[in-house]
Amino acid sequence: MNEPLSPWERVTTAVTLLAVDPSGLKGLWLRGRASPVREQIITALPKAARIHPGIEDAALFGGVDLAATLAAGHLVRAEGVLRQTPLLTLTMAERCPPGLAARLARWLDDRGSCLIAQDEGAEADESLPDALADRLGLFLDLGDLLWSEATPLAMDPAQIKAAQARLPSVRLPETALARLTGLAFAMGINSLRAPLLTLAAARALAAWRGEDLASEDSLRHAAEMTLAHRGTLPQSDDAQDDPPPPPPPPPEGEDRQAQSEPDALPDEVLLDAIRAALPADVLDKLAAGRAARSAKGNGAGAVRKGNHRGRPLPSTAGTPGSGKRIDLVATLRAAAPWQKLRRLDGSDTRLAIRKSDLRIRRYQQSSDRVLIFAVDASGSSAFARLAEAKGAVELLLAQAYARRDHVALIAFRGQNAELILPPTRSLVQTKRRLAALPGGGGTPLAAGLRLAFELAQQTRARGMTPTLALLTDGRGNVALDGTASRDAAEADSLTFARALRAKGFPALVIDIANRPQPALHRMAEALGAPYLPLPRADAARLSAVLQSALVG
Repeated sequence: MNEPLSPWERVTTAVTLLAVDPSGLKGLWLRGRASPVREQIITALPKAARIHPGIEDAALFGGVDLAATLAAGHLVRAEGVLRQTPLLTLTMAERCPPGLAARLARWLDDRGSCLIAQDEGAEADESLPDALADRLGLFLDLGDLLWSEATPLAMDPAQIKAAQARLPSVRLPETALARLTGLAFAMGINSLRAPLLTLAAARALAAWRGEDLASEDSLRHAAEMTLAHRGTLPQSDDAQDDPPPPPPPPPEGEDRQAQSEPDALPDEVLLDAIRAALPADVLDKLAAGRAARSAKGNGAGAVRKGNHRGRPLPSTAGTPGSGKRIDLVATLRAAAPWQKLRRLDGSDTRLAIRKSDLRIRRYQQSSDRVLIFAVDASGSSAFARLAEAKGAVELLLAQAYARRDHVALIAFRGQNAELILPPTRSLVQTKRRLAALPGGGGTPLAAGLRLAFELAQQTRARGMTPTLALLTDGRGNVALDGTASRDAAEADSLTFARALRAKGFPALVIDIANRPQPALHRMAEALGAPYLPLPRADAARLSAVLQSALVG
């Protein structure tokens, strides 16, 4: 077998290796959004206890179970999940905070532990923390994997047990560690865990294939699975000036067991195999994600700002855990009326508190607002409309620092819509992006609403509150399929307007035509949004309208 593993062969190999030697490989970094392919892979992986990024230390390491202690009348301790099982699954691993990553990394350093990290990050900087990525031996990216490429992943328990029994006796080539360490150095990998994890993968793969001595194919495929995503791959030379000199003969009396081993592949061939294991864009995205996290200081001990904050609300009944804190005063107030009745059972406690008395603190949480401008940049007056939007955005940004609001700008013209300005609070970046915007062409209103819908969903998924401000003259004439049809364009626009309303996104329709347009009345009704005709709006007036209608 001289070819690199195909994408689906990488999947089957990873699932097999994790079943044969989970503690030696330390786990799997599974990167991909929810899909039937991912669900099939998760089902085939070893069963593991599931944890989430918000898990508390008491649930991880164990501690006093307050609710059980109050119910039993004596101290009750709960055993942490890290002591209950050697195999864990971390869901939403891209949201893992640095503190939890450090605790799990320390746990992975213990013998016998294994972690399956399910990374659903959509952006480059939404990725597994470096502390965990360094310790997990296997990596799978499902971004380009199609359902048509998938085949059943049923594992034969008898073959798994046979491979596990063979694993302790599998030998590795004597030069394997030195070669893999040199390759890791050439790839810029500064962790010694990488070549050690590759050796563990090669040993498990050889045991599965029935090899007493790990073959070059097993070593190469193990390197594909464990090294390809970790470093920068140097460019291979098309030709060499001089062939490398032959290796010197071994000294007299030295153990010649290595001569009976299969001929080792040159390091250049092994490096080419690693280079072909992953698509180039996957490597670029992983590198970009590492750079972004480094720039943000997302290491151990760094502080990550959250989107949620708020004022206290009346406490509610509940039990502590997952970030919930007890309101002691409210708990005592709830327990006080029952004290005489509870003493009738012969209890000599001065204060009897039951689980039903517990009260949990609550806060009225608010999230960062994202004001999405969807601006009609078509026709002869496109430049005037864009100038109005630019002035309004800059005026809103002047107050955004106090309210922590963000703004985004979508321009639609010709046959498409374009995200000119992603959500930002940077006034400098806004001016730079808005400096020169082309205008003219048709009015793809439906495309603008579709892009606004997608952007609103993305920002809401990040814990933000999107609000849409639509500036148009209502004369949509380009349907989603690119055809010039007013009827089809209006039907497509109303479809996405209803979708925005169904998702609960607040909106405002600003009619900037010379005369009010009936089509925009229908659009506002479909959106469930206010309709405002504003034919001669300058930046100051537009900003004031948006402040009162959307912010106030």
